Amino acid sequence: MKKTHIVLLVLVAAAVCIIVSKFGDFSTYETFASASKQPGKALHVIGYLEKSKAMDYDPLKDPNHFTFYAKDKSGNVNKVIFNGEKPRDIEKSEQIVMKGYIEGDAFHCTGIQMKCPSKYKKDQVVVGNAS
Repeated sequence: MKKTHIVLLVLVAAAVCIIVSKFGDFSTYETFASASKQPGKALHVIGYLEKSKAMDYDPLKDPNHFTFYAKDKSGNVNKVIFNGEKPRDIEKSEQIVMKGYIEGDAFHCTGIQMKCPSKYKKDQVVVGNAS
């Protein structure tokens, strides 16, 4: 091999290492139980809104404080504190992906992504008449 080929291979390898280290936050989805074993670490938790428990949001008092309860896929229910306004139609969401960390007995959420039900369910499809 020529020296230029070796230098190019080393540069490509270094570039790949830099890219992987820069964007290497390949996080997996956790449960509240596994997140509580890693307090302070930013994680993603998939859950469902626990509708039997109260939500606390008073935009007149503090428009950037929303508290609710969520149940993860393992069935664990945890208090979630979100420092932002209440997401619109959170009650209608099928799933909630919460990014945040455990601190004390609550999950402090820094971002919420809602998975809404499909509007194309079989019983809601309108079929036209054949002419």
